[in-house]
Amino acid sequence: MKRIVIFASGGGTNAENLIKFFHNRENASVIQVLTNNPYAKVLERAKKLKISALSFNKIAFTETEDVLNIVKAAKPDLIVLAGFLWKFPDNILHAFPNKVINIHPALLPKFGGKGMYGMHVHEAVVANKETETGITIHYVNENYDEGAIIFQAKCNVINTDTANDVASKIHDLEMKHFPDVVNKLLSE
Repeated sequence: MKRIVIFASGGGTNAENLIKFFHNRENASVIQVLTNNPYAKVLERAKKLKISALSFNKIAFTETEDVLNIVKAAKPDLIVLAGFLWKFPDNILHAFPNKVINIHPALLPKFGGKGMYGMHVHEAVVANKETETGITIHYVNENYDEGAIIFQAKCNVINTDTANDVASKIHDLEMKHFPDVVNKLLSE
């Protein structure tokens, strides 16, 4: 059975969706959730769904091998960033080449990079008067949002849409497509 480790920083709706999708599947399961935010709602969601969940600090993530060792012990086939806001460290990327993916709430390369996450992205989409946006699932490399694109899905943006409207459309795309794309990657 393939093993998935999820990194998240906030509410954890994508993490919960993935956990539920892979629950009782024969090919893969989510075995651990890790977060940089000790108050993140993702910790509650994981606990409720009986998935091991841990929080860590910046030193453990970037200056030591503590988080790397936790991930190595989990023996993941895939590491999924689901709303994880910190830049991923080279030591984990080198230990798991082509095994770390991220979901971004825009059609990369537009609206990517440092500081472009969540509502910041949706506000920029509306301010730029974009007629479409979407999600991008991509491999993670040493730069924010620059890894090879695996999958994109689009939605229309109309001139009366607010950033909250765009956020709702993006959330729907994430819920619909993210588990399927992860499942497909694990089947290859």
